[in-house]
Amino acid sequence: MTPEPGEPKSRYLHYLEILTGSLEEKKRWRQYKARVKRLPDDYRIAVEALERYLMHFGPADGPGAMTMYEDVADLFERSAADGTPIRGIFGDDPVEFVEAFMANYPLGQYRARERARFTSAVARAAGDATPSRDRTQT
Repeated sequence: MTPEPGEPKSRYLHYLEILTGSLEEKKRWRQYKARVKRLPDDYRIAVEALERYLMHFGPADGPGAMTMYEDVADLFERSAADGTPIRGIFGDDPVEFVEAFMANYPLGQYRARERARFTSAVARAAGDATPSRDRTQT
């Protein structure tokens, strides 16, 4: 029922995707979840915790978020195959790890820019000296 790449979608599929979202993204999500399910228990538990965090604080768009989740699966599959301990992946501060991880994705970069913009605006409001380039960003 799904068209081949480059083939136009039927009117039915077009309307269905308007109502339910991209069918391709749903397929990618199911594939990602199957990959996570096959991980050893400790890695799976860690990925599910990371996933929960990303659901709340990570990118919310379909394709960007799916790329990030697929990269999470890649990382944990390789780590499990190499025998890398969970702390070897996350380090001592899991939040620092996930924030640095998210910064590698377009919406994660947006969050970093907005944090810098926010910090700069507060510094200006408080009368702190800030670099001139920050003043032009607001």
